[in-house]
Amino acid sequence: MKNRLTRIFALSSVLPSMLLVSHTAFADSAADLAKKLSNPVAALISLPVKFNYDENIGKDEGSRTTITIQPVIPIDLNEEWNIISRTIIPIVAQRNITGLPDKEGLGDVVTTNWFSPKAPSESGWIWGLGPVASLPTATDEVLGSEQWSVGPSALALKQEGKITYGFLAHHLVSVAGDDDRADVSSTFVQPFFAYALQGGRTLSFNTESTYDHEIEEWSIPVNAKISQVAKVGGQMVQFGANLRYWVDGPDSAPEGPGLTLDVTFLFPK
Repeated sequence: MKNRLTRIFALSSVLPSMLLVSHTAFADSAADLAKKLSNPVAALISLPVKFNYDENIGKDEGSRTTITIQPVIPIDLNEEWNIISRTIIPIVAQRNITGLPDKEGLGDVVTTNWFSPKAPSESGWIWGLGPVASLPTATDEVLGSEQWSVGPSALALKQEGKITYGFLAHHLVSVAGDDDRADVSSTFVQPFFAYALQGGRTLSFNTESTYDHEIEEWSIPVNAKISQVAKVGGQMVQFGANLRYWVDGPDSAPEGPGLTLDVTFLFPK
């Protein structure tokens, strides 16, 4: 009996420290994954699924809901280089937009492949260059451009302690498609800033500015996002909530606030 009490007492004294080590290890893992997710060219397989809602579109104050599926797959080229492949697959539902019928379905798919060094530069910068393409996959002409468009994409960022900052940009020009539809010539610029909080939480800010060279108009939403890395069952995920405000845009663009909710499934090596 005395030996049994001794074992129980020993276990009870060790268990709290075991739980603390386990919690600390998870917190470190969550923080590491959160930092990688702030880097678009990190060697991390992920599957973000985003729910976007915007309103006050056009004179009739229409709305648009978009669910995007964005698989990110790193490809190991050699000891020094990766290719980071990101594909954006949008499923769109729009209602009551002036001059357009109510429609829902698949939009145009955009795919980008960045060639990126595995190691940062001597000054600490991480960068990537590569092609971007927009494919006319929309299930209805209202939901897409009906144009094949290609162009260059580039990004650069720096991670210093808890801070990540940088930019992402690309330019798309139509090279083939329906002659009755407008040509595509647009530039996308996304400066971003992220601050890592404790326990795998991240606070981030960015703008997703697009300049349409055909109509000579900017579309500029400003975003503020809070996200959290967690484990659900045995699956690592990141949950995020993003508030958006449209500060500029043509008549066909949303106005005022918008919302994005997302969950990113993570597959670390």
